[in-house]
Amino acid sequence: MTSRRSAAVVTAGTVLALSGLSAVPASAHGSMTDPVSRVSACYAEGPESPKSAACKAAVAASGTQAFYDWNAVNIANAAGQHRRLIPDGKLCSAGNDKYRGLDLARADWPASRLDSGAHTFRYKGTAPHKGSFELYVTKDGYDPSKPLKWSDLEAKPFLTVTDPGMQNGDYVFQGTVPKKSGRHLIYSIWQRSDSPEAFYTCSDVVFGQDGGSPAPSASAPTDQQIEDGADQSSVEHGGHGDDDPATGAGHTGAGHTDAGHTGAAGTGTAEAGSAGTGGEGTGGEGTAAPVSSSSAPAAPATPNAPAPAGASGSGAELAETGGDAGTPYLAIGGAAVLAVGAAVLFGTARRRRA
Repeated sequence: MTSRRSAAVVTAGTVLALSGLSAVPASAHGSMTDPVSRVSACYAEGPESPKSAACKAAVAASGTQAFYDWNAVNIANAAGQHRRLIPDGKLCSAGNDKYRGLDLARADWPASRLDSGAHTFRYKGTAPHKGSFELYVTKDGYDPSKPLKWSDLEAKPFLTVTDPGMQNGDYVFQGTVPKKSGRHLIYSIWQRSDSPEAFYTCSDVVFGQDGGSPAPSASAPTDQQIEDGADQSSVEHGGHGDDDPATGAGHTGAGHTDAGHTGAAGTGTAEAGSAGTGGEGTGGEGTAAPVSSSSAPAAPATPNAPAPAGASGSGAELAETGGDAGTPYLAIGGAAVLAVGAAVLFGTARRRRA
């Protein structure tokens, strides 16, 4: 092979290698299951034939695919800028038109009974990642018949926890629920610390007696329902935590190209310089005791500080799965390929001059 042909092969190989690196997809999903999120409740009812009036209306507004993709209400480049990216009235869909049915303002969404005081929260993580959870509750006087606004939520999260442990595919963490009565809503933000991506849920809850007509009870999807609906989903379901008994973190597959993974309201870039920085959130008022399924010490809860949900923790109990977690490695790999190609071309040019 001539030196010119060698250089051409190296150049083509470099381009192909870089193309392959840039094509690695992201895969991280989940939704609150205790208390049950709206999207989880409607998926559990069945996207093709939901039982409750609210879920029927939501499917009519969004279509069935949004509920087969129940674990992907996200913004790909949130980086802690939740309030800037999500407009009032669209908190439950995270500003993503695909999930617009979740924003319907009505008082008959399936709800979970909730008591003030200590509570164990569960969040189904179909593709585990490092990150932080912030949970907000609506203010006294919340009116579910009106579109949900940021100002309807208490100013600070009542619970903030970083890198909680997993049990049977669920993130499990404990916190103290503020004293409330009647119908309210729990809003969760899961901000990954290994990428700018964030996930959002609305969970309808009732403290004590519901002031209006009794709401249907919300149920979380079973593992069998999740498995049965996986073929209908357009997003990658990463494992359910069966691969590693110590961490509860399963492997992820090849990823996905779901439109809902491209961000909300046309947002393509984040103002923050890196994932988990520059957010507007504030630290939680309560303390969280992460429940770990391994013998390693659990990561401590995020202290009361103006750090956003994307603050990074130890992450000893979670696997870094998905394409976004490898972003630094992609950059290093790309630089290495370019360096090798440049070295070969430089050497070829020197031999030709000699």
